[in-house]
Amino acid sequence: MIQDSAKALARKRRIHAIIMVVLILVFIAFIFPFILVVINVFKEKVDIVKDPLSLIGVKKGFTLENFPNAIQKMDFFKAFANSLIITVSSTILTLLLSSMTAFVIVRNKWKACALLFAAMVASMVIPFQVLMVPLVSLYGGIFGVLNHRLTLILMHTGFSLSMATFMFHGAIHTNIPLELEEAAFIDGCTRWQTWWKIVFPLLKPTIATVAIIDAMAFWNDYLLPSLVLQKKELYTIPIATQAFYGTFSSDLGLIMAALLLAMLPILILYVLLQRFIVEGVTSGAVKG
Repeated sequence: MIQDSAKALARKRRIHAIIMVVLILVFIAFIFPFILVVINVFKEKVDIVKDPLSLIGVKKGFTLENFPNAIQKMDFFKAFANSLIITVSSTILTLLLSSMTAFVIVRNKWKACALLFAAMVASMVIPFQVLMVPLVSLYGGIFGVLNHRLTLILMHTGFSLSMATFMFHGAIHTNIPLELEEAAFIDGCTRWQTWWKIVFPLLKPTIATVAIIDAMAFWNDYLLPSLVLQKKELYTIPIATQAFYGTFSSDLGLIMAALLLAMLPILILYVLLQRFIVEGVTSGAVKG
């Protein structure tokens, strides 16, 4: 009996070790392109071509010249400002509107609320590519409102509301007791004050999760901004990076610097808020 238990324990340990090795290999495969960017961003073109896996360039050595050159030629700060304005505005609007919508749907048993929630969930399966041509034709050809940051902000908000409302719906339904709202009502709070002072502050994990998911999507989105923003002064980071690559594709050092500059802001945001991700996804996905 003891020998069987020991064999079973040894078998479990071997399986666990194999799983860990496989996961480590998969992680290395996914992170390898990022490692290559970080290694080669501090080298000149000749060293990148000659030995892309070396930590320091053999001929030119260590250099920081790629960063100022990429910032100047890419007009990085203007593209960064555009991306920052669009991402922050779209994320804030999505958080506020989706949490309010979820609050109304959860706390009211109207048929209209149920139909609205069902429609929002159903809309999540519609691919954006289906809407591309009508979107550009309608807002560009008929209304003529393209080439405006506000247009892109409202489009980002509209396309992200369904998923965010779904997550807030589960979080409010599961984690916010109705008794808290009843107590706030007895103390004289209106529905607006109850949402803002009681419900919304208790949704921090879900807020952080939705903020990370949407901010990453807005910051990295290329397709929708490329359809809406045609003027160079309105380019976001992904569009500016693509235009920069088309011009300086032969200078690998500049390309690596541009890629690293483009990913750093959203990477920093993820590191700062990552502790909320698991808790937020769990609280938003469970329905009681």
